[in-house]
Formats: sequence, C-alpha cells, structure tokens
Amino acid sequence: MTTPDTSLIRILLADDHALVRRGVRLILDGEPDLQVVAEAGDGAEAVELARTHEVDLAVLDIAMPRMTGLHAARELAALKPGVRVLMLTMHDNEQYFFQALKAGASGYVLKSVADRDLVAACRAAMRDEPFLYPGAVTALIRNYLDRVHHGEEPPGQVLSAREEEVLKLVAEGHSSKEIAEMLFISIKTVHRHRANVLHKLGLRDRLELTRYAIRVGLIEA
Repeated sequence: MTTPDTSLIRILLADDHALVRRGVRLILDGEPDLQVVAEAGDGAEAVELARTHEVDLAVLDIAMPRMTGLHAARELAALKPGVRVLMLTMHDNEQYFFQALKAGASGYVLKSVADRDLVAACRAAMRDEPFLYPGAVTALIRNYLDRVHHGEEPPGQVLSAREEEVLKLVAEGHSSKEIAEMLFISIKTVHRHRANVLHKLGLRDRLELTRYAIRVGLIEA
C-alpha cells in the first residue's frame, strides 16, 4: 500500500477562465512539491470542492462570477481554517490588496508575473509567511509610517527611526544578515531592533506584521 506524500502541497485552483487555469496548472504541476487536485470556475464552486477534497492551499482569482475570490476566501476560512489562501489577480490595486488581507489571504500575486512569483508564493503561504507584490509592501509601509509621522499612533507605540528602518526591511523580506549589511550594524543588533518592533506592535512574526495594517485601522472595516 502506497503511503501518501505528506510533503506534497495540494492545491485548489479557482479562475473563471479555462485558459488561465490551464496555464497556472502547468506552472504548479511542474513543481515536485505542488499538485492541483481540484479546479473551479467560480468562488461558489471552489467552496463546494473544498468540502469534498483534501486541500492545503487555495489559489483564487479575485473577480469571478457567482462568488468572488474575496468572498470565497472568507467562506474557506470558516469552513476549513487550516487551508491557506493566495489571491491571483490581474488587479495591481491597493484596495483589492487590503481586502484580500482582511479576507484572510496569505499572499497577493499578479497574473502578469505568475510564472515568476506563484511557485514561491505557494511555498511561502505553507510556511505561514506572507507573499506580497512590491507595490503592496510599499503601500503597507508607507501608510504605517505616515500614521506614525502624523502622530496618529499612541505615544507608547511609536518606533524609533532605526526601528522604522528595520520594520521596512523586514516587511520587504530581507534576512537579518542582509539588513545588518544594509544598515552597517551587527546581526545581533538587527535581532534586538526586530524584537523591539514586534514587542511595541504586539506582534509575533512577519505575517502578523503584514496584518497589522488591518488591526490599526489603515483601512475601514
């Protein structure tokens, strides 16, 4: 009897364009650790397939008929909390990005660069790490720093200039070693600044740092 490969990431793919699904499936199934186990043409079908298939990760288009990817993400979070969600979209749009985070997505990938980013995004999601396109990271950090500079954060929460630098570099995905080299400080100092940032913001890791923008009201609920 064959033992199931527990390292295989089982993917539910939802997009209302068959040609897009075919292209995305070729990218994903070409990797040894990724396998598309179910395909849906809209959000409602994706939710139904999640009920009948063992799925680790859902890759959802945002704009779909019957039920959008954002709505489907919320349904999946309630139905199967352990399933990670990635948004795959043609929309390079900050509003959609923030809505995706609110819906529980771990990442936001643009279709225009899916061949470059999607595989890495899938693996990051399974490590509970966010995967965001560069424009989204810039928007997130800019909004946060604007609030700090305008005194909208409680005094006890305001970061030092150096902590702000570390925050920005962490959110952009740089390692502690890279940050140390870029800021001309020791790795130990980077770790201390990072710990201070997380402590002041009440966060545990980079994923929570990303979601922080939602918690502090950078967008309206």
